[in-house]
Amino acid sequence: MQITDDLQQLLEILPPEIKQILEQHPQRNDLIEVVLDLGRLPEARFPNQAEYLSQTTVSHEQLNYCIQRVGQFGGDNRAGIEQTLHRISAIRNRTAEIIGLTCRVGRAVYGTIHMIRDLVESGQSILMLGRPGVGKTTTLREIARVLADDFNKRVVIIDTSNEIAGDGDVPHPAIGRARRMQVARPELQHQVMIEAVENHMPEVIVIDEIGTELEAVAARTIAERGVQLVGTAHGNEIENLIKNPTLSDLVGGIQSVTLGDEEARRRRTQKTVLERKAPPTFDIAVEMLERQRWVVHASVADTIDSLLRGHQPNPEVRTIDDNGQVMIARELPNIPTRTAASGVSAHSSQPSKERLRNGKILPFSQAQDQERIFGEQLERSLEVQRSHRYSIDQSSEQTLQFNDASSFYNKQEPCYLYPYGISRYQLETVIRERNLPVALIKDIGNADAILALRSHARKHSNLQRMAQDHQVPIYTMKANTIPQITRTLQQVLGMEEPSTNDDKEHSHSVRGGSEDEIDALEEARLAVEEIVIPKGQPAELLPRSSKVRAMQHELVERYNLKSHSFGEEPNRRLRIYPA
Repeated sequence: MQITDDLQQLLEILPPEIKQILEQHPQRNDLIEVVLDLGRLPEARFPNQAEYLSQTTVSHEQLNYCIQRVGQFGGDNRAGIEQTLHRISAIRNRTAEIIGLTCRVGRAVYGTIHMIRDLVESGQSILMLGRPGVGKTTTLREIARVLADDFNKRVVIIDTSNEIAGDGDVPHPAIGRARRMQVARPELQHQVMIEAVENHMPEVIVIDEIGTELEAVAARTIAERGVQLVGTAHGNEIENLIKNPTLSDLVGGIQSVTLGDEEARRRRTQKTVLERKAPPTFDIAVEMLERQRWVVHASVADTIDSLLRGHQPNPEVRTIDDNGQVMIARELPNIPTRTAASGVSAHSSQPSKERLRNGKILPFSQAQDQERIFGEQLERSLEVQRSHRYSIDQSSEQTLQFNDASSFYNKQEPCYLYPYGISRYQLETVIRERNLPVALIKDIGNADAILALRSHARKHSNLQRMAQDHQVPIYTMKANTIPQITRTLQQVLGMEEPSTNDDKEHSHSVRGGSEDEIDALEEARLAVEEIVIPKGQPAELLPRSSKVRAMQHELVERYNLKSHSFGEEPNRRLRIYPA
């Protein structure tokens, strides 16, 4: 890599006593920034340390000395030195007087995009993410130069704070043949983005720090016109953008969707789920974890879809070895376990930042071998599990139970239950109204029994594995309704003998317990507990018959919420409103 920093020009604007110390400093070439705050000691910051440059505090005269030698400060309180990449940022008091300066060294580093040169050449839009100081702006500058000089493309840079192409009217040579458009005020960046496309016919637009909703909309407009976008956004990783309502449109936007019965069964998830709203503005996302270690999401659409469905993505991890060669590995994701309550995967891994820093990285061939070995181990584990001493009885209400489970409950103490996929609100309602000696806990290791839906007990092997590991019996019910919950709790407590007659089970279901009624009530419950109550948003259900809608109205009233039916038959349906 070739580095150009014009460091001497930055030192020239500093007070003579500070300039002299830095010129003789042994780490001068690694200097990151100089901090001058009124009434405090001047400070120099290096990659691994910071140190004071003088025992004399900074005075007004020293600050004015620096201010007179730099360009004019803009609306973002930033200035520069003409035809350099250095950035001078101001801190003002309540009367707008400058009382502090951060003099940051700007360096043009040629060759920084060697790790993603193939992605830049592909013509797809690229979004760079990373913490401050990791080198996003330096990378943008080099991408603009390579696209303009090496690939002969028409490149326009939207340079809001003159940080990419330097201060002054003549851009820094580090951007090559690319053109630069300056922005009068930061809040006008979105207008200059659109102006660049309409007036200057670019093939590539380079944008630094997309941070507002208007800028995100402008970026989508540019992408839809067939222009390649290269930009940065606030956020360390792609999950941050999903949670950011202002910038989520960059990755396609997020919306709540109610699935049909068949689709929900096919996905084995709840009926109300989050899905991507539109194609992402950027095709590729690059998470810059360190200067020479980047995580590449080659398809942002696939990554977002995987995250919303509870699966960990499997991105590329690109690094540079000691010989300057690019090493491409793929991170082996942790194997998810599905939770019945939410229908999304729950991982025992660390948060995503730690996952990316400390996760196990394997080359492609080793990753495939690891997946094959894991599959073989899982199959052997399931085979042992099938032959264990508990079994599934599909005709019994107690679908899964260990042989010695009948005597587990000590009537002198509360019964500790671990609910798996059961409505906690309805469970607490039944326990409270019937004054049952039952306590709900979140730690399966301290549970006396597990309460689960029959469908989960049959399909989710991890539930069986947990029961086996902790020697805990499993009681199941067919539907997530109050009558079913009441009856099962009575069986757990020994207050009612379990029945093996399915007809009797149907008689205890709500209003006769047909599949359509059960699905409709489950849909209403999920809408209330997943959308209306936590998000404060109204929810619209699927069309149902008048009889089923009446049951849904009754269920909604139990939550102290309001609902009404609207539409014409046969499409008349329920809408639930927040309190």
